[in-house]
Amino acid sequence: MMVIRTQYLERLRPFYDSELVKVITGIRRCGKSTILRQVIAEIKENGIEDSHIVYINFEDYKYHKLTEPDAFYEYVEQKFVDEGKYYLFFDEIQNVNNFELVVNSFRATHNVSIFITGSNSKLLSGELATHLSGRTVSLRVLPFNFMEFCQYKNISAPDYESLLTEYMTYGGLPLVCGADNKETKEVILSNIYDAVVLKDIVMRNKINSPLVLEKVLDYIVGNSSLTVSGNAIAGTLSSNGHKVSAPVVYDYLRCIVDACVCDKVSRYDIRGKKALAFEEKYYVCDLGFLHLKKNRIKDEYNYIIETICYNELISRGYKVYVGKTWKGEIDFIAELNGKIIYIQAAYLLSDEKTIEREFGAYEKIADNYPKYVITLDKHTISRNGIIHYNLIDFLLRKVAL
Repeated sequence: MMVIRTQYLERLRPFYDSELVKVITGIRRCGKSTILRQVIAEIKENGIEDSHIVYINFEDYKYHKLTEPDAFYEYVEQKFVDEGKYYLFFDEIQNVNNFELVVNSFRATHNVSIFITGSNSKLLSGELATHLSGRTVSLRVLPFNFMEFCQYKNISAPDYESLLTEYMTYGGLPLVCGADNKETKEVILSNIYDAVVLKDIVMRNKINSPLVLEKVLDYIVGNSSLTVSGNAIAGTLSSNGHKVSAPVVYDYLRCIVDACVCDKVSRYDIRGKKALAFEEKYYVCDLGFLHLKKNRIKDEYNYIIETICYNELISRGYKVYVGKTWKGEIDFIAELNGKIIYIQAAYLLSDEKTIEREFGAYEKIADNYPKYVITLDKHTISRNGIIHYNLIDFLLRKVAL
């Protein structure tokens, strides 16, 4: 079933006719191409003719000759036959050498609206930023969130608890969601993971030690939601026979984040009101990868719930930090359109100690921003102005933040 990715389209619609270049990033196979096709369908419904729409997928072999900038320029240039507005869609643009020069030329010399996608979060860095400074709007796309996953399944009277179990195990990559059995799902997951390692990290960054890079990636994916230290990873790998220095580990972590596999999330000092450049956490973009690479058993569900809540917030467009308090941390400080909220995420409030841990984390925070605890408990126990939500209700947006 085709899922209309409304939350992303709603953010793009105000810019359909804008001269700003729309830059869409996300991990390989998360659905960026589908979003472009959905944008094309909407502008055609608004009366734009096919002759004024140019779509190129640079992973399609028939366009392989266009990966050189001159060929790319000449191919598109011949499409402009009148003074009307043209809509240009360039999918996986990072496969084109010096693409930023060509894109900027079209923007500067024609009446166009340009959309580009790429599997690298640094698509806006370097030369692109230089040539298009202040002339872009960016959108980060993730695999299906839980609500989209349920829409894709298209089950009447769905058992949401069963669907959540499947989602927490295999994630929301569309190709995986469409597979019929767990064996096929795991094969597809593994193939996408390997393609990300080989194409989007090793080849793009000219990694000298692919095996060490893979070990670092496995570690960071398998420890989603935990505080990560480059020194600790280097020590662990070196003790297992893969000698590597902490600076190299940090370089590899940067490459992993650039490939949109994981996000690095900074801590924010709530009292000092400033971001802190240490003790960052990393969150994997899809729970299926965590299933492939997980290396822990104790409290595993707490980490899964934390990761799923983080990705949900990002998919809604929030900017997210880990909150640092004088006595510990708040799982998430999330900001959207000037509104700030706090969130604690856990598996179940199974005993008084757990209840005290989750609600008590807010004890010394004096501001009046909304505070939430999100768990899988069916019965909620809001207290002291702190609102307790059921995870499924939160993911299906049955409750308001």
